[in-house]
Amino acid sequence: MNLSEHVRVIENFPKPGIVFRDITTLLKNGPAFKESIDLIKDEFAGKNIDVVVGPESRGFIFGTPVAYAMGVGFAPVRKPGKLPAEFITEEYALEYGTDKLQMHVDGITPGQRVLIVDDLLATGGTINAVVRMIHKLGGIVVGMAFVIELEELNGRSKIDKDVKIFSLLKY
Repeated sequence: MNLSEHVRVIENFPKPGIVFRDITTLLKNGPAFKESIDLIKDEFAGKNIDVVVGPESRGFIFGTPVAYAMGVGFAPVRKPGKLPAEFITEEYALEYGTDKLQMHVDGITPGQRVLIVDDLLATGGTINAVVRMIHKLGGIVVGMAFVIELEELNGRSKIDKDVKIFSLLKY
């Protein structure tokens, strides 16, 4: 199946000059959504994944069914103020300013092998903040899976070369 046929392209969103790749059209198509989950699961089969981590919010959409398909747990990464138990915080740079992400301290246990799943790899800032939290908790990042990778933003270059990166679609 050609998954790119199920991604809507919207010109000049959210501002002029930006080409937005909308995954909601992939999500609403059952066979395309299933294929995306199966491809990620299959890519990391045999890697002894213990837990899938997904950043808010689209990492939840793709990460939880991948975790289910692999028969492993899921640990969410949230924006500040959303987690009820003890958490760690990681700050990361945005184009203008900074933002923060949080994760429960018991989301990862030392030595667990982690697969990070998200919808988009762009500049790498968000994913590197997630990696830092996983490392602080003693987890081992085995791989990362993305629905879309924007190659021109070169986020891949900011990720440890030993981590397997898999993108379903590259633009």
